[in-house]
Amino acid sequence: MASRVVIAPDSFKGTATAVEAAEWLAEGWLSVCPGDDVVRIPMADGGEGALDAFELARPDARRIPVTVTGPDDRVIEATWLWLPPTAVLRGVSGAADRLGGTAVVELASTSGITLLDRLRPLEAHTIGFGQAIRAALDAGVDEVVLAIGGSSSTDGGAGALEVLGASFTGDDGRPVAPGNGGLASIRRADLSTLRALPPGGVAVLSDVDNPLLGRRGAVAVFGLQKGIEEGLAPQAEANLAVFARVLAEATGIDPETPGAGAAGGTGFGLLAWGARLTPGATAVAELLRLPERLAGVDVVITGEGRFDDQSEAGKVPTTVRDLARAADAGTSTSAPVRVALVAGAIEGPTASFDDAVALTDLAGSAAAAMADPRPHLVAAGAALASRGHRHV
Repeated sequence: MASRVVIAPDSFKGTATAVEAAEWLAEGWLSVCPGDDVVRIPMADGGEGALDAFELARPDARRIPVTVTGPDDRVIEATWLWLPPTAVLRGVSGAADRLGGTAVVELASTSGITLLDRLRPLEAHTIGFGQAIRAALDAGVDEVVLAIGGSSSTDGGAGALEVLGASFTGDDGRPVAPGNGGLASIRRADLSTLRALPPGGVAVLSDVDNPLLGRRGAVAVFGLQKGIEEGLAPQAEANLAVFARVLAEATGIDPETPGAGAAGGTGFGLLAWGARLTPGATAVAELLRLPERLAGVDVVITGEGRFDDQSEAGKVPTTVRDLARAADAGTSTSAPVRVALVAGAIEGPTASFDDAVALTDLAGSAAAAMADPRPHLVAAGAALASRGHRHV
């Protein structure tokens, strides 16, 4: 009897999208078990691929083009995603010229690190992200969902907030320069002309719970990947601390709030706007109806580019694993669901999974796995199918 298999991976950052990873894993599985019912559910945790995941979940979704200023001031042609209003939300917007529904805006595609020509630790900013948010608000959506992974800057979201109506001025009363470097000059924050939240509010999808400052803060944990090397870190931290103090005085938002350090402190800036932070993978899973789609499944395969100690903190693989176990607990099948992990590299414990495959092992090296992930993802899918799975 055929088995029911769900393949729900995150993207393998920089090498394969979640859509590609799911398709190639399925190809490998079906090469061994061609009669199985294999369902592909690409996932995301608030970083790159969020728009793809939401778009696949809603066939009526539409991408809206927007021209923005990239993190290094170059012009970027991006999109935000419009999800038409559901029956529950219809009529909230009121005016006939308003879109209503939900906007999904991705920081990675508007102010993300992959858009830089080179790392710019003190100059990169979130202006483009704010411009895309503003475009969605101008269109009259009822709710905004922000995916903030993949950031290039450590500006605390100041660039986005300025586009949305806030002003940050120095001793001379003039606006400060964009980027982390400009934060040191801030003496006053004026949020009186900040855009109002839409009727349904703003949800921020994040996969981290780091505070803004300190040993677990934005600079200490994520600064190096954005070019903030050891010698520059004290300056970048001090700049961010100035922004934190001024904005906290203006809003009462605590920079120690879990998630404030997400996306170079953009989580903190969005909290000051009145947005709410929510675990990205959980929110995407709910939109994709993953809990109900996992009921009665025999095998679940999930994965990401690198599985390490941080993966337990709300990342896609552990979220999918936990949802699969919970769904299985509510069924009366005789054998438990098998949950398998596939990762580009495995650097953390995998005992909570029934099986695990690292592409680096299949390819022989990380460089080989990243250069052409398709054959190795296909091989991983085939290996998991060959190693045994239960039949219904």
